[in-house]
Amino acid sequence: MGNCCSVQCGLDNFLLLGLDFIVGHANYVWKLKQTLPTLSAALEELKARRVDVKRRVNLAERKLLKPLEEVQLWLSTAGPMITEAEKLIEDGHEQKNNLCLGGCASKSCLSSYKYGKKVNKMLQEIIDLKREGAFEKVAEDPSPAPVVVRPEEQAVALESTIQKHHTKFEVVIWAVVSKDYDVGKIQDRIGDNIGFPQSWKNKSVEQKAIDIYGILSNKRFVVLLDDLWKKVDLNQVGIPEPSQTKSSKLIFTTRSLDVCGYMEAKTKIKVECLEPEKAWELFQDKVGDEALNSHPDIPNLAKQVAERCGGLPLALITIGRAMACKTTLGEWNYAIETLKRCASPQMEDEVFSLLKFSYDNLPNATMRSCFLYCCLHPEDCCIPKKRLVEYWFCEGLLIEFDRISEAQMQSDHIINFLLNACLLENGGEIHGEECVKMHDVIRDMALWITRNSEATENNFFVKAGAQLYEEPHVKAWESVKRMSLMTNKIEVLKETPKCANLGTLFLSQNELQVISDGFFQFMPHLTVLDLSRNLRLRVLPEGISLLVCLECLDLSFTGISELPIGLKSLTKLKMLDLSYMHNLRKIPQHLISSFHKLQIFRMWWSGYGDYPNEDNVLYGGNEKLIVELKSLQRLTGCAKMVEILSERKLGEVAGVTGIPYSKSVLKLETLELFGLPKLRSIYWDALPFPYLKLIRINGNQELKKLPLNSDSAKGNLLTVQGRKDRWARVEWENEAVQDALLPYFKSLPV
Repeated sequence: MGNCCSVQCGLDNFLLLGLDFIVGHANYVWKLKQTLPTLSAALEELKARRVDVKRRVNLAERKLLKPLEEVQLWLSTAGPMITEAEKLIEDGHEQKNNLCLGGCASKSCLSSYKYGKKVNKMLQEIIDLKREGAFEKVAEDPSPAPVVVRPEEQAVALESTIQKHHTKFEVVIWAVVSKDYDVGKIQDRIGDNIGFPQSWKNKSVEQKAIDIYGILSNKRFVVLLDDLWKKVDLNQVGIPEPSQTKSSKLIFTTRSLDVCGYMEAKTKIKVECLEPEKAWELFQDKVGDEALNSHPDIPNLAKQVAERCGGLPLALITIGRAMACKTTLGEWNYAIETLKRCASPQMEDEVFSLLKFSYDNLPNATMRSCFLYCCLHPEDCCIPKKRLVEYWFCEGLLIEFDRISEAQMQSDHIINFLLNACLLENGGEIHGEECVKMHDVIRDMALWITRNSEATENNFFVKAGAQLYEEPHVKAWESVKRMSLMTNKIEVLKETPKCANLGTLFLSQNELQVISDGFFQFMPHLTVLDLSRNLRLRVLPEGISLLVCLECLDLSFTGISELPIGLKSLTKLKMLDLSYMHNLRKIPQHLISSFHKLQIFRMWWSGYGDYPNEDNVLYGGNEKLIVELKSLQRLTGCAKMVEILSERKLGEVAGVTGIPYSKSVLKLETLELFGLPKLRSIYWDALPFPYLKLIRINGNQELKKLPLNSDSAKGNLLTVQGRKDRWARVEWENEAVQDALLPYFKSLPV
């Protein structure tokens, strides 16, 4: 009996424990109708707390405070948890439908049990996380920043000056001012250092000043204003007077003692030239071991060259870089004799005479002309390499080649040589295009060369960024070869200047509204005309038809709505840019086809819509055309264009297997087609493109046929770029053609 009793008691306990287990876990199912609304409410509270914390963090960051690590960790946890909870609640609709017997049971017990358990767990995690997010403070002052110089270039001769300030600063700002400074640009540079968002730059000068003052007035700061040429109104910029209690500092560099007086400088520190030992170290570094070790006597000669630089860092750098490729005694002796003719580099002209050594050592006249061409752009301007090449090419500086693609190779060599000679600097990228810059001293030297050169091709007139409100007097134009009035505030060109020699005219980034019909009347040799970035310019004067020698015309970012038929007389045009002309509505019929020498034609993101040809066909009867059609879907966009080359429009016929085609079209090198939703074909049949190197197509929904066959890629390095799904829809003559072209296809991202 005892044994039976033991068995019975054990079974009862087992059943009781099992019942407790079942009842406890059944709660996950029974309470779903209660826990789901509770979870939703807790989730909304967590979302609200996350928004509050993020707002406090953003506000703290604008005050240059550093968010606490625990706050950042909390935010990184809250985001995924909110996403997971939202998914769980969304699944709850299906789970509630499975409940039966008034919610006491489920049609799918196991599924409802697991789901209910997840809901319970998530509810507790959200409650805990919400409680943890009740922060008293979300950020604190960052550790003091050291006084640093501009990271993009090595500081030479300023180390001793900076080291005299031992105070630790919370904010360190370095802003280049330059000769023709703009308050807004100085504020933007300061804003970048402070950490203001990109959108902040759209504010007015007055509002920017308020924001900058609000940050700096509560911080221990040092502001370094580099290269002042005249007084800067600190109040207008937003820089507070350095407070003695905060131990803040304002440091500026200038070449003028008068500026020190205007800026009420408390202490003047002369930036000394380098000591001989430091100067020799810098010079060695720029010359390099290859040249110095090429002959036992060269190091001694190199020391003599370095001594002639008088410790001037820029002279040491530029001349040292120029000597890096000199490996014979004759070249070094010649350099010494040349430098001996230069006086001590104390006055401006003498300094330029010294730096001119690098210019004189450029290997040929072409490279020297290309270098001087860069000084037409404003100070601190980032110049796209691509645009430089096009200007050089159209101006006739790259005379070795008559094709832009070949000239590109020569220009790359020139630009790299100028970079290595320290006459140009890397300017980073703008909109994906590589750029170069001219140091302002190098630019001043280039302008000095143009003023003192006897060569007529170096007769420059440069007032770029000079804050002009009116065009220069007509007398100033008479003997000019190249003129730049970029980045001014000129509204009207009303004079009729007589410029028999003018070859280049830069008028971009002004506020042009009217150009008189007679303005271009006496410019018979004008080759390059840049009118870009004049949004208020709505009409071109009829007189532009007189520019029969024009090879480059840039109308991008203008407000012009209609191209005049008179442009047909510009038969020498090689480059035409109609990009970002959002108001452009009319192009005269056959105008583009009349430019038989056109090699570069752009129409990126233009507002042009209804092409006047009845078939909506684009055809430029040129020989070396680069076609770039990228139309903004607001050559409406270009919504009606259905065909690029029409057999009925090809006036020149030559028999190749009975197919009519234009010989000029066969010299096409690059074809880029973007944003043409109705485009059905490029040409009705395959064409042998012996020079074609690139076809790039994107966003053309109806295009199903390419003018290519198995012979199209023979003899050249063809690349076809497009979306993979569009490539799959292309109709080919047979599978052999598709297989032959597949290796040349490169997929573009969706």
